Amino acid sequence: MIISAENFLLIASILLFVSIIAGKTGYRFGVPALLLFLVVGMIFGSEGLGLQFSSFKQAQFVGMAALSVILFSGGMETKASDIKPVVAEGIILSTVGVLLTAVITGLFIYAMVGLFPKYLSLSFGGCMLLASVMSSTDSASVFSILRSKNLHLAQNMRPLLELESGSNDPMAYMLTIVFIQVVLSSSASIDVMLWTLVIQFVLGIVFGYLLGRLAVFVMNIINLNYSALYAILLLSFVFFIFSFTDLLGGNGYLAVYIAGLVVGNNKMIYKKSVITFFDGLTWLFQITMFLILGLLVNPSELFFVWAPAVAIGIFMIIAARPISVFICLWPFKKMTRNAKWFVSWVGLRGAVPIIFATYPFVQGVPHAREIFNIVFFITIISLVVQGTTVPYSAKLLGLLSEPEFTKDFSVEMPEDIAVTAEFKVDEKFKETYNTVGDMGVGEGVMIMMIKRGGKFFIPNGNTGLEVGDKLLIIGSKEEDLQDYCGKAGMEKYEIYNS
Repeated sequence: MIISAENFLLIASILLFVSIIAGKTGYRFGVPALLLFLVVGMIFGSEGLGLQFSSFKQAQFVGMAALSVILFSGGMETKASDIKPVVAEGIILSTVGVLLTAVITGLFIYAMVGLFPKYLSLSFGGCMLLASVMSSTDSASVFSILRSKNLHLAQNMRPLLELESGSNDPMAYMLTIVFIQVVLSSSASIDVMLWTLVIQFVLGIVFGYLLGRLAVFVMNIINLNYSALYAILLLSFVFFIFSFTDLLGGNGYLAVYIAGLVVGNNKMIYKKSVITFFDGLTWLFQITMFLILGLLVNPSELFFVWAPAVAIGIFMIIAARPISVFICLWPFKKMTRNAKWFVSWVGLRGAVPIIFATYPFVQGVPHAREIFNIVFFITIISLVVQGTTVPYSAKLLGLLSEPEFTKDFSVEMPEDIAVTAEFKVDEKFKETYNTVGDMGVGEGVMIMMIKRGGKFFIPNGNTGLEVGDKLLIIGSKEEDLQDYCGKAGMEKYEIYNS
């Protein structure tokens, strides 16, 4: 069946429905949902149920749009306070780490060409191009697996991994473009390569920050008649930031991630509803992107590249990634060896390498289809081997940590009006306070709700307190809440919406 204007909505709705059901089923068995989306695309493809899709340019376009939203959303949900302690490690991994991974893997592939010319027919430039395409970790896979599993990791592992995956695409993109030029022209100026790379990073960071601030400013001063339009307005900013930065020679992927960080860490009208909108949109784009990439591949062609793909994939997992990680993190003595091994293991490949693998095909690089199929096969290996074992590896390495607090109330307050805090009554607190009235009141502070035994109710001054009660406290300012909680003797509490 060929996709046409008449049947597009029918096909799209069926694919989305099947993907969601497959993802729900796979979650029970610890299989990454993104892998199942790829498989669904392959099942419905030309060699499966016969759905015809073969446009690398269209897949590339969808991938660019999807990654823009995924990176922006990932940045928006990342607290600056979380990544601040690991900025240096993240930047080194996303630049030097990617370069080392590409070089080490490229040399290994070239050695394989010499030893097994029957399985690979790439020049040295082609080997480095293949390695460059796969050199970055995939933001969609990392964000999805870490957040869907709700892993609480010690030693700032989660913000480090999310920062690396969100910011390492520019280096991989640049290396991919450079080696495409090398393969096509057999030459490339080192000076031009380095200068282009610097410009990509600098403009990506600068435009990402400035346009992110502009987006916050416009969102807060514009007066729209419908609140739902604010999310659409911000979406337009995301695509503008990506395309404008790319037009001026910067890296659009880095720009949208930085812009997301800026937006997420500043006060903005309807912020909670906007984040919810982007969360759903991110899943839609992830499903769409992986489905299209699954449709694009011909499973029968994977048979001819399985041997080199398995060898390269295993080498990257057990050698190239760990070597680059340990070299990059060697100066950071506070990070334990187990933490470095975990960072090495979560070097997930996913949609980003596959999308980058479409560039050689669009540019007419020799053996582009071979490169695409190898990258696709390695992505499957990575998602199966690494993606399914992330929680287990964290536990094995002793990096899982119990959260001090779990959010029990889903009340959302506008940031410019109020903030909320949650506190759990323990025996020590109960010795001092028997009722809500005993706790007194603070300026601009009140006890809004209590959760007890799975039930919620609104208290009054005579409501008795019991050990295990979870209190929702509302305050006009974060400072007021902190002052009140401190005076009341609440040793452990968590402030939200601040």
